[in-house]
Amino acid sequence: MEVSKKSSKGKIIASGIAPFILLIIMIGYIFGPGSDLLDLGTPLPEISLEKIEFSESEIHVTVRNTGPIPVEVVMADVNDRIQPAAIEPDRFLERYETALVRIPFEWNVAEPYIIGLTIDDGTRFEREIEAAAPALKPDLEFAGFFAIIGTYVGIIPVMIGLLWLPFIKKISKSKYHFFLALTAGLLLFLGIDSIEEAFDVSDENLSGSFNGALLIATTIVLSFLGLYYTSEKLTGSADSLKISKPVAIGLMIAIGIGLHNFGEGLAIGAAVGLGSIAFSTFLIVGFALHNTTEGLAIAAPLSRGKSTVGKLLGLGLIAGAPAIFGAWVGGFAFSPFSSVVFLSIGAGAIFQVIVIILKWIREEGDKNLSSAAVASGFALGMLIMYLTSIII
Repeated sequence: MEVSKKSSKGKIIASGIAPFILLIIMIGYIFGPGSDLLDLGTPLPEISLEKIEFSESEIHVTVRNTGPIPVEVVMADVNDRIQPAAIEPDRFLERYETALVRIPFEWNVAEPYIIGLTIDDGTRFEREIEAAAPALKPDLEFAGFFAIIGTYVGIIPVMIGLLWLPFIKKISKSKYHFFLALTAGLLLFLGIDSIEEAFDVSDENLSGSFNGALLIATTIVLSFLGLYYTSEKLTGSADSLKISKPVAIGLMIAIGIGLHNFGEGLAIGAAVGLGSIAFSTFLIVGFALHNTTEGLAIAAPLSRGKSTVGKLLGLGLIAGAPAIFGAWVGGFAFSPFSSVVFLSIGAGAIFQVIVIILKWIREEGDKNLSSAAVASGFALGMLIMYLTSIII
């Protein structure tokens, strides 16, 4: 009897594995003995100038082979004038391989430059820099600068937004639903904003490599599913963890906003590193107005539970402090690929938080999410974020 059960189990496992084995054999044949089947047309080469840095008397270009065939970088030019260049480790690039092109050049701060690279078949690829700026070097001065900027645009605005908590605690149920819906509207705008930024980074820096649109979509879905599962476990186990359900929801909102702010910090750090942004007082005020509403998003669910000052400070730091870390990474070690991934993770996190908030509204009594309070709150949240984003 036991032998029969083991035999049956083995057949089930074999039937599940067999399709994968056949698929691997088929793919191996296509890329091996059957490679002639794919030898149709002429594959076109492509390279991507992912990163350009201006150091002392040199321009450094990080180039990646994003095409289907190996290429050789044979020439570099600045503003259409051919320049000598050293290529490290060498000029031959396999698919997705990167190299550093060092161009000796006396560049000037704030001047525009067009950097071009030509490969062995004569195809030239270029990238325009609107205003040259010295590459940032990791040191305490710049680390402190980014920490201050991250505090101003991340932590302080969120903490200010949390001050709405006493007000929200004293309002009626319908007005409370309005503010919850307002929170969802605020977050939906942030999610859309994250996706837009991810596409911008992908289009400007990754060219057609890594299937940018599919990378963004896949990361958003995986982030959403992972964090949604985590939030369900957290809210479902709130009693055993000795935290209230409103605090659990507030925590997930803070995590979602924190992931978004990390992506925002990446953009800030990269912009400073590229010299394309000037941090005037007006700009800092714009970020502060935009991000203060994030504190309101955390405060809304907390208003129906008991919250200590320590918990509020903790949630505020979870939501705001990632802007500092994002600025450090973006300023000192900018990577287009990682920026796209983190911005997409932030979007997925925010979308799962919206689902949690809408479920909370339904549990609070608005089963169909169709009341005037919910509809007007959602619309106003989107409008507020749009108006404050114009200032930035």
